[in-house]
Amino acid sequence: MNDFEVRVSTAVKYLRMHALAAVAIALATTVAMAATDAPQPEAGHAGHHGDAPAASAPASGPAMGHGDMQMDMKMQGGSPPPDARDPHAYSGGYTLQSGPYVLGSERQLRLADEKAFGTVLFDNLEAVRSHGNSSAAYDALARLGRDYDKLVIKAEGEVDDGKVHEARTEALWSHAVATFWDTQLGVRQDSGVGPDRTWLALGVQGLAPYWFEIDATAYVGDGGRTGLRLDAEYELLITQKLIVQPHIEANLFGKSDDEREIGKGLSDLTVGVRLRYEFTRQFAPYVGIEWAGRFGDTADIARTAGERTHETRYVAGVRFWF
Repeated sequence: MNDFEVRVSTAVKYLRMHALAAVAIALATTVAMAATDAPQPEAGHAGHHGDAPAASAPASGPAMGHGDMQMDMKMQGGSPPPDARDPHAYSGGYTLQSGPYVLGSERQLRLADEKAFGTVLFDNLEAVRSHGNSSAAYDALARLGRDYDKLVIKAEGEVDDGKVHEARTEALWSHAVATFWDTQLGVRQDSGVGPDRTWLALGVQGLAPYWFEIDATAYVGDGGRTGLRLDAEYELLITQKLIVQPHIEANLFGKSDDEREIGKGLSDLTVGVRLRYEFTRQFAPYVGIEWAGRFGDTADIARTAGERTHETRYVAGVRFWF
């Protein structure tokens, strides 16, 4: 037998030995499992062939029966001790129905929108310089009421040489109809140059997308007079205290009023920008510049009276509220 045949014979012997060992291990494992799973007879009854087989004991494991769950729940909770304090009573035996802490007949809890608040804002209180002439101007707003319904008073005007040159005052009932939007209904009173005029006012005021503050109001007066006022402004924060505020305002009328130097159509348009510094949120001085123009029939009336139709105004003032 050569060397190759010897190696082959040795390998075959090793394979046979390993195969026999694997078979023996498998048989031993099978027998052990069968002995473990077989039911155990109840003690004292083994070998009695005539008796019925005894019930096997329940398998041990994590499963719990209904009784075990109830027992576990009782162990976790259970009845309180006899001297435990009543959890539904206040300390010392005081209650809300009797004693010094009894609640009155009025409701104690009030929500924020049920309270009335008041505020006064002077958006503009300024000195105006234009073409060598100095004057003063104001734009104020007062609110009193709740979140949904409130009284709003708006006042705007110009004072020149100690006299009111032009003034507009409105008293409005404001009602919230949507998030950031109110409808307003009331009256407007114009005074100053010419006879006073009274209008019925209906408008909306609120915060448009991209944080534009909008105020649009339509007016109906005696003698078939109608008007529309549009106002928009935006606040651009350079810093938390330094704020740029562009502003635009337009007035349109459906009928001319020569006594108040107003023509029909687009009467006047004002565009301006103010830069203010807020020492606090309640107080902020500012400077600014405005461009104002009169158009259409209103411009014709101004030319006839020898007045300018366009002018540039330089303003400086304070903005405050309380």
